[in-house]
Amino acid sequence: MSKISIRFFEDKEVRAVWDEENNKWFFNIVDICGVLTDSKDPNAYWRWLKRKLLKENNQTVSGTHGFKFLAPDGKRRLMDAVDSDGIIKLVTDIPSKKSVKFLEWFTYSDNTIDGQSKKKAYALFEGNMLKSLEPGSIKCLQQIHAYIFGGLYDFAGQIRTLNISKGGFRFASAQYLSNSLKVIEKMPETTFDEIMNKYVEMNVAHPFMEGNGRSTRIWLDLMLKRTLKKCVDWSKITKKDYFDAMIKSSTDPTYIKILVENALTGKINDREMFMKGIDYSYYYEETTDIY
Repeated sequence: MSKISIRFFEDKEVRAVWDEENNKWFFNIVDICGVLTDSKDPNAYWRWLKRKLLKENNQTVSGTHGFKFLAPDGKRRLMDAVDSDGIIKLVTDIPSKKSVKFLEWFTYSDNTIDGQSKKKAYALFEGNMLKSLEPGSIKCLQQIHAYIFGGLYDFAGQIRTLNISKGGFRFASAQYLSNSLKVIEKMPETTFDEIMNKYVEMNVAHPFMEGNGRSTRIWLDLMLKRTLKKCVDWSKITKKDYFDAMIKSSTDPTYIKILVENALTGKINDREMFMKGIDYSYYYEETTDIY
């Protein structure tokens, strides 16, 4: 099965599939038409544009490849896709006020810390690291953080020694953080409620200077996989719902528990589910890194 990736431009999905033979990503053209034109039927728009480009002998069409993407009906259907160079050509063929902004987003996103760490997060599935970790332990969380952000942050994997606050919320005091983490580590994780309570407490602790949410969501999934043989399909939880729930969770974890429980799936060994989870986890952090 090919690797699948999802990026988000103005909160709209741009799906991609990895081509092993050519060793590069190919991006779904219909998704690109959807974000650039706001068309109610991006499929129809692409069919129209494709016919127009073919009549003009435009080279953009000759660079398209067919890959199977998951359709709304749950089936995989063959859809046109282009590589990075093809996207640049395609955007010039679509009249849109968003073209410049889209190209800036597309060419810049992979070179940021988020872009580089996201690639490393993908690699967690391919390696054996996750299988060797002890879910629920502080060491496990540190190892995840160190792997994802190693070489990008000089504090990768290190428990912070400074106080931090974001969005008006002050996280656990650095002075007492070490003791707090020991208490959290000892919290039970034999039921869904216990696992979620532990996750919420770790969020309040926020042990790292940056990258807490992305690391802790993987940490949560590892606990769920070991205890319940479940993981979270993060694509079923919207960005707004997630942040609203996490803001409330320090005093009332009910909402985040409901969201996560309704998004549980048994696909714990599914590569696409893991990759999609990483995509959505990073999407949550695109405009804010509060949680």
